[in-house]
Amino acid sequence: MSPAALSPSLILAERSAPRYTSYPTAPHFSGAVDAGVARHWLGELPTSASLSLYLHVPYCTAICTYCGCNTKAVRRSDPLDAYTETLLDEIDLVSAATPARRVTHIHWGGGTPSLLGPDRLLRIAERLAARFDLSAVAEHAIELDPRTVDAALAAGLARMGVNRASLGVQDLNAHVQAAIGRMQPLEVVARCVAHLRAVGIEAINFDLMYGLPRQSVEDVIRSASLSADLSPSRFAIFGYAHVPWFKTHQRLIDQATLPGAAERLQQSEAARAALQERGFEAVGLDHFARPDDPMAAAAREGTLKRNFQGYTTDRADALLGLGASSIGRLPKGYMQNAPDVGGWRKAVEAGSLPVTRGVALSVDDHVRSDVIERLMCGFAVDFGAAAEAAYGRCEALDDAIPHLRSLDRDGVVRVEGRTVTMTPEGRPFMRLAASAFDAYLRAGAARHSAAV
Repeated sequence: MSPAALSPSLILAERSAPRYTSYPTAPHFSGAVDAGVARHWLGELPTSASLSLYLHVPYCTAICTYCGCNTKAVRRSDPLDAYTETLLDEIDLVSAATPARRVTHIHWGGGTPSLLGPDRLLRIAERLAARFDLSAVAEHAIELDPRTVDAALAAGLARMGVNRASLGVQDLNAHVQAAIGRMQPLEVVARCVAHLRAVGIEAINFDLMYGLPRQSVEDVIRSASLSADLSPSRFAIFGYAHVPWFKTHQRLIDQATLPGAAERLQQSEAARAALQERGFEAVGLDHFARPDDPMAAAAREGTLKRNFQGYTTDRADALLGLGASSIGRLPKGYMQNAPDVGGWRKAVEAGSLPVTRGVALSVDDHVRSDVIERLMCGFAVDFGAAAEAAYGRCEALDDAIPHLRSLDRDGVVRVEGRTVTMTPEGRPFMRLAASAFDAYLRAGAARHSAAV
């Protein structure tokens, strides 16, 4: 971004906005969606419905100070054994509650799901195969901490059908790693990649971060360049979300060492430029993929989607969440499991679905969700046409226009009639444009991370 454009952009970069991996966003979930509602929604899925499965494992060997995930540190095997048994029981409960069987995507997240180890992971995968039809699975992905991957784990992942791995690289500079409590030299990442490729897992994603303590623009460029040398398939570039009111361990980070809005914006743009120079295509707000990767193809073809894992090629009819705190999306709404392992286990042991909160989707929610997704995936949306199709009134979403016109004056979007298009310079502020359609944001007071 040019120096001339930077000054007004700073004002925008200092604003906050949701990440819009769902709409309505999680702060607006409530206890009105419980186990009974979830069971009813699951039972209404047709046998022909395609499913995506998300399995959450909320354990790590240690907690990095920047972490925003639902996880906790564990060093004993007992909690992992117990979690595995409860997860197996939950798979039985969920599969019994729905007639839908055909799975097209599986994603393991955390935490560090591979901490369960090859034997436990394989037991869970075998239970999934026994309860669902996995013959149409296009992608079986798992999030990995490179520091925990050895040859035995890689071989186990291959045996259970994993075909894509996402590595938490974050940053490759020692002084930044020390500041976030995650020492992970380049050699460790390279060794992990070699283990995965040796067993045939060629689709590898890297997660990188900007906005970290003591991190500079040069640090971000170095991390992106060194990572690109390892030839992953995709990158996701995330801005660190400093939310110490929500994740109390982040209070260990000295806020004075965090980059300001101007440097965060420069870091984001520097990472984008470094990856595009290496031949990666920009996908949506913060993903990058090799031209032959399915995500790049989906972006070009207009079929890209967005869910709790970020941008995705997953087009399943329903997402089922398994494990403590996991979130599912069904046609009728979102449902989230108990966030604490104890509460989750207690419900499952009682033979009940462990859902404790969520939100039922209204017609307006569906329309706004679709508009937000199309804007964030394709950079443009005709919200008048969407309103006309849903309500028979093209002006039904005109409450977004004042905010959009303000962003138009700032050069972030161009508004023509009821079509809004992100400008190339405005794409880093895509979340602010999406928020124009967020009816809950105007009504509520939830706190969110910086927009860039």
